[in-house]
Order: sequence, then C-alpha cells, then structure tokens
Amino acid sequence: MNMTVQSSITQLITPAVTSAGFFLEEVQIANPGHHRIVTCIIDGTAPLNLDQVTEISRVISALLDEATFMDDSEFTLEVSSPGLDRPLTQERHWKKNLTRLIKVTSNDGSELIGRLKEYDDVKATLVENIKGREKTHVVAFADMKRAVVEVEFNRKGELS
Repeated sequence: MNMTVQSSITQLITPAVTSAGFFLEEVQIANPGHHRIVTCIIDGTAPLNLDQVTEISRVISALLDEATFMDDSEFTLEVSSPGLDRPLTQERHWKKNLTRLIKVTSNDGSELIGRLKEYDDVKATLVENIKGREKTHVVAFADMKRAVVEVEFNRKGELS
C-alpha cells in the first residue's frame, strides 16, 4: 500500500494532536528544491495560544524525526492555527464562533453578515443589525456556499 507522505504524516500525528486536546485540520507539504516544508494546521475548541502551539510543535517534530517515511530528507515544520478566512465546515467551527459575526455566501451568490445566535444540525440563526434594528435570518446549511468569520475590532463587552 503506497501512501503519500501527506497522508502518512496525518495518520502519524493525529493521535498525538487529539490526545493533546486539539484537532488536526490539515497537513500541507511544499517542496522548494529538496527541502520540504511541512505545515500542520491545528485548531482547538478555543483559540490557541503561543505556548500551546510551541508544545504541539515539539510533539509533532519528535514524531516526524522518528518517521521512516520521511527518508532522512530535510524539512521545516510549521505549525499554525487556521486563518480567519477558513470556512466554517464542521459543528465545532460553529460552536467555537457563537456570538461572532459570520459572513454567509448563499448558493445563489447573495451575502449576509450577521451575529451567530444559534445553530443546529441543519441551520444557523444569524442576527443582522441594520441601523440599530435587528433582523433575524435562519439559513439552512444546504443553502450556504461558504461561511466565514468576519473580523471585528472593538467588540462591545469583551476585553482585548
């Protein structure tokens, strides 16, 4: 069975990432010349801090150093959390972003920006604020082409 290096890395590190309390979102491999760049996108139920990223980086690096499928080739390991432009695709993404502003692009191309009030298995409820008036929208996941978190500065009622 010939597995790609990417899937081999995913299989190798997923248990360690999971046992550390995180989720492995994606493994990316770039090959500039003969030096690989292995990027692991890690997420948590809350935003990751630098200490957590450093610790999980050490764990992943140790596993990759021992992996026979890496062929003793040089590599650089990059570990990061997903960017804000990452689409909300899983239940835990929605849970983590309750009360945040979400931009939904519908299958018909229309866009809506509203605060995520609640969600269930089939739909999300967003509250749009138009000139001080709130309008509630219930959007079925099946009708969403893409949903992402909108960047907010100075959120009311929260400390930075």
